[in-house]
Amino acid sequence: MQYPDRFAALPAYPFPRLRALLDDHPAGGAVLSMSIGDPTHPFPGFVAPLMAEYMAGFGGYPPNDGAPELLEAIAGWLTRRYGVTGFDGARILPLNGTREGLFNAALALSPEGKNGAQPAVLLPNPFYQCYMVAARAAGAAPIMVPARAETGFLPDYASLPPALLDRVSLAYICAPANPQGAVADAQYWTGLLTLAERHDFIVLADECYAEIYRHAPPPGVLEIAQAIGANPERVLAFHSLSKRSNLAGLRSGFVAGGPRNIAQLKQLRAYGGAPLPLPIQKVSAAVWADDAHAAENRALYAAKFDMADRMLGNIAGLRTPDAGFFLWLPVQDDEAAALKLWVTHGVRVLPGRYLANESHASLGGGNPGQGYIRVALVAPINDIERGLGAIRACLYEG
Repeated sequence: MQYPDRFAALPAYPFPRLRALLDDHPAGGAVLSMSIGDPTHPFPGFVAPLMAEYMAGFGGYPPNDGAPELLEAIAGWLTRRYGVTGFDGARILPLNGTREGLFNAALALSPEGKNGAQPAVLLPNPFYQCYMVAARAAGAAPIMVPARAETGFLPDYASLPPALLDRVSLAYICAPANPQGAVADAQYWTGLLTLAERHDFIVLADECYAEIYRHAPPPGVLEIAQAIGANPERVLAFHSLSKRSNLAGLRSGFVAGGPRNIAQLKQLRAYGGAPLPLPIQKVSAAVWADDAHAAENRALYAAKFDMADRMLGNIAGLRTPDAGFFLWLPVQDDEAAALKLWVTHGVRVLPGRYLANESHASLGGGNPGQGYIRVALVAPINDIERGLGAIRACLYEG
């Protein structure tokens, strides 16, 4: 039996790699997972009664383009959060989580060729694995651009050679960044949108952590695009209820952008996708319309980051992030650190190298995730305190 070569060289997924590293060794204490960003805070209390109320909707096919009340709620949230206007059903598409949209955007929007060559798709390194697979599925070359401390933990796409940029069809960017928590400010977004216009590519902005911030709300790409008068077809922004509302299992998100790009995504969805079930769409509308629970959720994460500042704040090289819910901690050897923490304390963290690939020599070489561990602050705060204490004792004082 023959299989396609385009996925043959995919790197191992991070979590099977972590199991292979740790699971042959006994845990050195009560097991505490700080390796995966699975939100555990309570989701809004009104969700379950509403789901029961709308249950009959599972008996019919849902609208592909989104229920009117959901589209209205999303548009209202975009206006409240970012001050943008003019978003309606022609510029918004509900998604089964952001991964569906981030993957399908490459299939729907990346052409077969660009300026007589194979298209290139830019992605940050470390990266969300979906980006790379989407590029390969679309027949494009994934170009992994390091997001290191010296570039503010965001990729410097403008530093790439003009000849390469002229081949670019899409540029993925996660901001606030996973795993580093770096925030793209207005200057960064303006520069990226200007670069996209100059070299004729589309920015795919994964903003799923935009509502988990410590101090000021991060600016959004749609906000900056509207402020500078950018072509609305230059950008698509992806959001979900997974982190904002602790509803990862609802698989509810959306993409917003220019009407031509959204029409391309809708056409692909009509043939090969599946819209959100109608009860989930109606519940999602109520969740997007409510900001109070998101503020409460944000406060819970802020308390955990304040604890991290107190317990780890004097570690050399440590930078607690402005947004997201991960710590990106510098260590000498990330695999050795993860294993030591497991066998001495039973705490699971993720080696940073598992979230990144080796950089091309022209981009500095090396794995930009190596020498860091990613620590998820999603567990209850008492567990976070135990985990941070173990990290300090094991990795920085031992």
